[in-house]
Parts: sequence; C-alpha cells; structure tokens
Amino acid sequence: MGKALGPLRFAALGLLLGGLVLTVWAFYIEPNRLSINEVTVPLPDWPQDFDRLKVAVLSDLHVGAPYVKVDTLKRIVLTVNRSKPDLVVILGDFVIQGVLGGRFIEPELIAPELKGLQSRFGTFAVLGNHDWWYDGPRVMRALKGAGIFVLENEATQIQQGDHLLWLAGLADPLTRQPDIQGTFQRIPKGEPVLVLVHNPDIFPEIPSTAALTLAGHTHGGQVHLPFLGRLIVPSKFGSRYAIGHIQEGSRHLFVTPGVGTSIIPVRFRVPPEISILTITTMPEPAPTDQDR
Repeated sequence: MGKALGPLRFAALGLLLGGLVLTVWAFYIEPNRLSINEVTVPLPDWPQDFDRLKVAVLSDLHVGAPYVKVDTLKRIVLTVNRSKPDLVVILGDFVIQGVLGGRFIEPELIAPELKGLQSRFGTFAVLGNHDWWYDGPRVMRALKGAGIFVLENEATQIQQGDHLLWLAGLADPLTRQPDIQGTFQRIPKGEPVLVLVHNPDIFPEIPSTAALTLAGHTHGGQVHLPFLGRLIVPSKFGSRYAIGHIQEGSRHLFVTPGVGTSIIPVRFRVPPEISILTITTMPEPAPTDQDR
C-alpha cells in the first residue's frame, strides 16, 4: 500500500505543478505579451491602385487593465510604426470597467499616446461598448483632439492617384443604433468600402458591396482550450465570428483578438495582438481546358 502511494504522489505533484505553470502562463505571461500577426487578405474586385494596402488593426486596448498601461501604449505605437502601415484603424473599447486588478485611466491620458501613430492615410477609429458605458462623447473628444478620425455612422474617403477608398464607421450595436443604410447611402455605387465596427455581430447585415469588414470586441474568447475550444465568446453567434479572417459567400470579415482583457485578466492561447493586414487583389483563376 505504501509503495503504491509513491507514484500517486508523484502524479499529484505533477498535476499541481502543471496547474501552477498554466496559471502563471494564463494570468501573467501571455496577457503580458504583445504579438504581431501579419495576415494577407486577398479580396475579389479590390482596386489595383490600393493593391497591397497595409492596414494596422488595433482593438480593445482596455487601457488600465492589468498589463496595459500608458507605457504599454508607447510600445504599441512604436511597434505599429515599425511596420510602416498605410492606414491605422482602432476598433473601440479604449477604456475599462471592472477588470480585476485594473485601474481606470482617463481617455485624456490615452489619446495623446495614440497621437504618435504614423501612417500614410492617418488613424481612424470607432467606439466600443465600454467607451459608451463610460462616456462616449468624452472618449470621442479626446481622440479627435489627438488627430484621430472617429466615425459614428459616417463614411469618409482616402485617395490614391485618381481612385478613392471609402471607410464606413458604424455605431456599436450593443449601446447605440448602427445606421447601415444611411451610412452606405453616402458612398457612390461601385466604390470600394472598408467597414469599421466594434462588434462583429453586425456582419450579417453589412451589404455585400463592402470589400471587407474589420471588427474587434470578442478578444478571441481570451481563452482557447484544446479540444474544448473557446468557452466564452461575447457574441450571439458563439465562436462563428470569434477571431481571424472569415468568409461567408462573397463577403469578408476580419476580427482581431485585441490587446487588453475584460472582466478577468486572463489569456490562454489567444495572446494580445496587433494585426497587420495586407489587402491584395485576388488573382484571376487560371483558365481551364474547358475555358480555352
């Protein structure tokens, strides 16, 4: 009996140590990392003048959450600038509410740090549910004061040569009223459109004329367990729009897992991410013998 307890004790000790390592990783090491995810997104009908457009996508900074301080923003800005993007978009949730171990940081301290972001076409943003739960107009004023273009059911354009690319920024569907129809009515028919939203749940309602929709909000579930998947994704569609490049029919969506954390400061197999997208013109399919 006594000899049998030896292996059991070693097994129990191994499980205890393994659990401790995983806990340290998920609650300290991984949330404190900052990964760069470079993704090429080929799109049909993407204009040649904007071929290989490089877009830096940030979301869910949740500044004030553990491991996301003002100094973290300096590192984020430096990393984005090193990638030399053509365009920077920030998809909402700049502030926090109620994150364990977090400390609220005012938007007036956040925005000046983001002013340092550099790109050919500028920095554009939409607000998220946490921004509106706090004080949407105040967050918006701070960002605009730092030279960031904030879009709320608005469309604007950037120009390359004689060609235009439209950016349509929609209101957060959890806290506001997105005006998809009114926003798209401002865009001439046939013009390419990038849609900026905070919450990807709105994606099924986006017109098929949009080239690509960019979203955040889900944090990729924050935790992605082997075999069990993403247990908690803040979406009525579950994991359908949790993370990455999703194509449904002819429509395209990219969801970034963001930088900060919400409620519980944990990340496991979903590290904080700066997404660098290179949007390319989808090559024409090679002709088959039947086509020749």
